[in-house]
Parts: sequence; structure tokens; C-alpha cells
Amino acid sequence: MLPITVWGLALGQALLVTGNILLVSVTALIGQKIAPDLGLATLPAALQFLGLMSATLPAAHLMRWFGRKVGFLVGNLIGVGGAVLAAFALAQEAFVLFCVSTLLLGMAIGVGQQYRFAAIEGCSPAQHPRAIGLVMGGGVVAAVLGPNLAVWSEGLAPGSDYLGAFYVLIGLYALTTLLIASLPLRAPDYAEQHGETRPYAQLLSQPALVAAVTAGAIGYGVMVLVMTATPLAMQACGFGFDSTASIIQWHVLGMFLPSFFTGRLIARFGDTRIIQVGCLLLVLCVLLNQLGITYWHFWLALVALGVGWNFAFIGATTLLTHTYYPAEKAKVQGMNDFLVFGFSALGALLSGHLQAQVGWELLNLLMLPAIAAAMLLVWWSAHRLRRQAVAVD
Repeated sequence: MLPITVWGLALGQALLVTGNILLVSVTALIGQKIAPDLGLATLPAALQFLGLMSATLPAAHLMRWFGRKVGFLVGNLIGVGGAVLAAFALAQEAFVLFCVSTLLLGMAIGVGQQYRFAAIEGCSPAQHPRAIGLVMGGGVVAAVLGPNLAVWSEGLAPGSDYLGAFYVLIGLYALTTLLIASLPLRAPDYAEQHGETRPYAQLLSQPALVAAVTAGAIGYGVMVLVMTATPLAMQACGFGFDSTASIIQWHVLGMFLPSFFTGRLIARFGDTRIIQVGCLLLVLCVLLNQLGITYWHFWLALVALGVGWNFAFIGATTLLTHTYYPAEKAKVQGMNDFLVFGFSALGALLSGHLQAQVGWELLNLLMLPAIAAAMLLVWWSAHRLRRQAVAVD
């Protein structure tokens, strides 16, 4: 049985991702409405990614010295402040303030990415894959709740478009703050604060660490790039918004629903094998997108993309936990998340350009070399570990 802390963090993840989906639903539309130039309409969304990336390393080091509870409370309070500022900026139609608010909200999301790492600290090593999977499984709730909250919130502020979404967002962050304050999160011990640490060069000499970071970053980057380009491709093929929204919702379910059994699969078959299966599902997505442009081609491809991301990301997170000493936890986890979410931001930025310049089929084919590189590094890492085990015996 997993500890209550893991279940609490899973609920916190559900609330965090719900707020993120709610934010994604309205940010570009608000930018389009209040930006002084239409070319700046997506700047608030870009600043959200920047805030997320910038928070990963400082958040990890803050938690090393002051503990997970302090770090998560700081992150959620930044989220409350960002949501309050966003509501004020929208009411005043102040674009610059709105940009500052999305930067703050991105930072709050960046701090929350550490929930999956915090989950493994309160359970035995054998339970680590299941704990990570359960926390990531909170996204299933968000996949259903987020879009519906975006629609429901319109009635909270009838005189202003989208203002109600930020009232809901304030509530979500406030509720998560209370949840985190009530959880018995473990304080950092002496080994985590003062134990042995190695320089980055020595850490990155470990094949397993390089494989974990590469698989996580490439898996996330490919998923975001193809997912972001899908609505553009479907629109070009004549599909309406309802069809596109349905495909994306199934994709998000594919991303998070397997989390409830991915951990058990990792415990049975090993993290590297599950990462490889995830990469093969990403390849399947690419191939399906070469075969046709019907609704069901898009549906099958995006579900495969979601499940492939889930296996690759949770597998990579589990593999990463085997590569550092207690005192190195902050620097390795922070570096990993910085690179992973940096690649996701790059994927989001490149998707529209590639879709416009090379088209849907070639855009997908361009993902194959990156996926192959991740698979090769994961195979190499597993091969090296097997050789080392044989040498020891």
C-alpha cells in the first residue's frame, strides 16, 4: 500500500495540471484580445514556458535546504499571486501586467514538477515506479476537469471574457496550498544537505543518467511538437474545432491514464524496456500519420503519441532516480527538468513553423532521428550496466 503522502501528491498534481490546462485554454485568446500588436498574442504563453524553465533549478535547490513542504508552499503561493495579478491585469486590459502574471504562473508550474520526485521519498525503492505513476495519473482528472472548468468559469464574470477562469485558478492554487500544508512531507536529512556530491562532468559520464535525460527530453519534445501541430494539420484538412478538441482530449487521456499501471510494468520489465516501448509507440504515431488524414488516423496517432510519452517519461524519471547520491538529488533533478521542459518549449516553438514550411507528413518524419537517438542511448546504457554486472560476478 502506498503511503498517504503519495496519494496527497497525486491529488496535488491533479489540481496543478487542471490549472495548467485551464490556463492553456485561455492564454492565447486573452493575448489576442489585449495585446497592442497581434504579433505579441502568444507572448504570454511563451513567458509561461520561460517561467517554468527558470524555476526548475532554483526550486530543486530550495527544497534541498528547506524541504519539499517549504518549496511547494512557496510555489503555490507564487501561483496564487500570479492568478490574482492575471485577474487584475485582465480586468484592466493591461497586457504587460498579464505577461508578468503568466511568467509567475509558469514558475509555479515549474515548482510543481517536483511532485513526482517527492512521491518516491516517502516509500520503499520497490514502490518508486508505482508512486511516480500514481502522481502522474493525476493528469487523468485534469484531462476531464480542465476543459470543463474553462467553459463553466465563463459564468463567474459575465461582464468580462475569461476573467472567471482566473477566479477558478486562484481557488485551485489556494486549495493546493492547504493540501500541501497538511501533508507529512519528509524533511531533508544530513546526507541530502551535506553528503558527497560530484561535478556535472562526472555525473554525465554515467550512461544511465545521459539515457534518462535524453529519453525524457526527446520524448517530451516530440510529444509537444506533434501535439501542438495537430490542430493546425486538422484545420488544413478541413476538420472543425469539435473534432480537433475531441482528438486532443483523447490524447491527454492517453498521456495520463496508463500512469495507473506503468509503474507495475516498470517493476516487472525494467525501466529501460518500458522506455523503449514508449519510443516505439512514438514511431508508431509517426507511421500512422503517413498513412492517411482521416479522423481515425489522427485519433490513433495521437493516442499512440500520448501513451508513448507516458512510458518514455515515467520510465526515464524512474531511471534517473538510480543515478545520484542523496546530496546530488537537487542538482540532477533540477538539471533534468530544465532540459526536459526546455525541449518541450522548443517543440512548441518549432511546431507551427515546421507545419507551415514542410507540411504534416514531413514534420512527423523529422521526429524519427531524435527518437532513434533516444532508443540508441537507452540500449547503450542497459548494455553497459549488463556488462558491469557480469564483470562484478
